[in-house]
Amino acid sequence: MERGLSSLFIRFVWMIPQRRSTFITKLFAPYLAYKLRKAFHVFKHDGVDIMSGHSILLLCNHFSWWDGFWAGQLTHTYLHRDFHIMMQEDHIKKRMFFNRLGGFSINRKSKEVITSLQYAATLLGDPKNLVTIFPQGELVSNHTEEINIERGIDYIVKKIKGDCQVIYYSAFIEYFESLKPSVYIHFLNCGTNHDFDYEKVKVLINDHHKKALKEQVNVKH
Repeated sequence: MERGLSSLFIRFVWMIPQRRSTFITKLFAPYLAYKLRKAFHVFKHDGVDIMSGHSILLLCNHFSWWDGFWAGQLTHTYLHRDFHIMMQEDHIKKRMFFNRLGGFSINRKSKEVITSLQYAATLLGDPKNLVTIFPQGELVSNHTEEINIERGIDYIVKKIKGDCQVIYYSAFIEYFESLKPSVYIHFLNCGTNHDFDYEKVKVLINDHHKKALKEQVNVKH
């Protein structure tokens, strides 16, 4: 696996690959848990069946600065994989520390976008890995009723060599009686790379998101 990633760097040196450090991620985990406790009144999620022996492609709605941190916390405490995240090139250049936590770059306005998509697929060829991607490609209000799934997701899934589970979640913010916001995560199992159908998954995710929006009205707090 490392050899395959190295050869990819040699051919495509202009993207920023992940340089995940197990030592740094272990140091960062309790700090992240502390920051989430301090910033949020509640951080809740429902359950999803996690398939053993599979890497995980984690897709999330994208509406806040916190999104990547929530995904990282869920990966550490619940999904139990090595965390990686696709980040806009200009964002990761400003925060290179995230590179040591599994961040790698994508530039959607450049031809190198294919390199980043292929790189994500290569990471997902290893069952110990999880790659977080925001399929909307931009920040969109979490009150939206439609989740845009960019075509690059289909490219990644088709390039994965090995077994990968595709999981999506919708995240929502509420305040209720607290001065601090509460986070509610609604998971959806989208199957594996072997039975992935781009058009069907788009419908599945949007149906799930609309259902989660309705359920959010009656969420317990």
